[in-house]
Amino acid sequence: METEIRLSIPLSVYEKFPESSSAYTDHKDVRSYFEKKSRRRLPKYCYFLKKSIDARHKNDIRIVVQALFSDEEKSKQIEDPILHDIRVSSSETEKKRVVVCGSGPAGLFAAAALVEAGIHPILLERGRDIDTRTGDVQKLKEDGILDICSNVQFGEGGAGTFSDGKLFSGVSDPRRDLVLRTFVKYGAPKTILYDAHPHIGTDYLRKVIRNMREDLQKRGATVLFERKLNDIKVEDGRITAVTHVRSHDGSDAVTIPCSALILAVGHSARDTFYMLDKRGVQLESKPFAVGVRIEHLQTEIDRSQFGEMYQSEILRPANYKVVTATSTGRKLFSFCMCPGGEVVCGSSEEEGVVTNGMSEYARDKENANSAMLVGVDENDFGSSSWDAGICFQQDLEKKAYTLGQGGYLAPAQRVLDFHEKKVTESFGKVKPSYRPGVTRANLWEILPEDVAKTLDEGLVLLGKKIKGFDDPDAVLTAMETRSSSPVRIRRDENGENISVSGIYPTGEGAGYAGGIMSSAIDGLKQAEMLLHKLFS
Repeated sequence: METEIRLSIPLSVYEKFPESSSAYTDHKDVRSYFEKKSRRRLPKYCYFLKKSIDARHKNDIRIVVQALFSDEEKSKQIEDPILHDIRVSSSETEKKRVVVCGSGPAGLFAAAALVEAGIHPILLERGRDIDTRTGDVQKLKEDGILDICSNVQFGEGGAGTFSDGKLFSGVSDPRRDLVLRTFVKYGAPKTILYDAHPHIGTDYLRKVIRNMREDLQKRGATVLFERKLNDIKVEDGRITAVTHVRSHDGSDAVTIPCSALILAVGHSARDTFYMLDKRGVQLESKPFAVGVRIEHLQTEIDRSQFGEMYQSEILRPANYKVVTATSTGRKLFSFCMCPGGEVVCGSSEEEGVVTNGMSEYARDKENANSAMLVGVDENDFGSSSWDAGICFQQDLEKKAYTLGQGGYLAPAQRVLDFHEKKVTESFGKVKPSYRPGVTRANLWEILPEDVAKTLDEGLVLLGKKIKGFDDPDAVLTAMETRSSSPVRIRRDENGENISVSGIYPTGEGAGYAGGIMSSAIDGLKQAEMLLHKLFS
């Protein structure tokens, strides 16, 4: 017998529970509490299905739990996820080669679906493996030396690898649980299976990515690092081959015949977008958002969100998601909030500064940070050309580099000084976490006028929603330009590009996802489309 129960549990009670994502194995305190509240006799074993925090009343914070009680003890091991229902024979596989370009979540999950079907894809990654890439990112932090082939944007795991590892998304899709179980299979904390806002953290995510790739290789996938998609061959409107080269110098060109290409290149592969355009692949400009990173003391965000209960280990560190309309006609909104994290350099092109946020699983650093963004479109770009958004991004990133005075230092400003439109002379209680370092500046000099005005007004309005959000000592660091792709690679109802069949644009870079979870789901969906088209 199985019984599901949903309870709103006082924090003081929940703190006594021995939390586990597997089974409580007849823990008497847990079962007796649920029995008392539900007024019924319950089966022996308890499993959490979902957990969330209800902090609407600061003096009575609740943990909302949906639990399953069962007479049978379920396996503590996560079963291998079943990614689809197609199995391809070896003879069919030999005839039809599939190439996956990009090893972010979209590319990895697409490759995983293909491997499970019996296909041995070739996975091209322009960046380096996760361990080497981590060293390259650290070198940028410490010495201000950017490797344009291996950085926060490019390399194994994609841009999300150096983020907070958030796994919640507004996308409603049954593949969500499949993605979570896959992450757990490769080493993610089991708590992600039931947390309402699951996250892995960049430290766990690196291990998960490595384990997933190594398993794909054992099962027949070929993974090529530092190999950039340089060209495609199109005959009679269908892709027939791809050419890849060494990423750092464009040498050693290798052409591979293929029947299909899953394009999971990420939102920063600008040179790839231009190559595709030359080969007749249809692209279009799309709206996105730009702005800055804001940093507060994490303890102050905790206190604002949870009141006097903010020190509870169950609650902290607090996060937030905010949005407000302004008199400019535009909204200011938060994106990629990283509790207890740091602001990192997300640059991937020389002489351009890009910021991003990152947290480890513990989220135990001093500052909270998030992007504060304002939407932009072709009216801001000044053109409807497919690459107008790219040019707009590049212009802002170069201005930030110049204002930061080189070396990938980022321009930064106290919130009070931003309101007063003056250069910051010294920082207060909130110290910028961005490395290789910041230059005190006046961000009005580089932000588009409407973006700056929206930020100026919006911060004050958000201070009325979250106490201290407009703290004079909060720090703004520029530029945040890579929140989503400025380009969409158009595809039809079967997942293929509308102008070149056999190409399956996938994930965030293709303009169909935003974040780890939605990108992974899109990778699975596109692989399924390809399998049905080629092998059903």
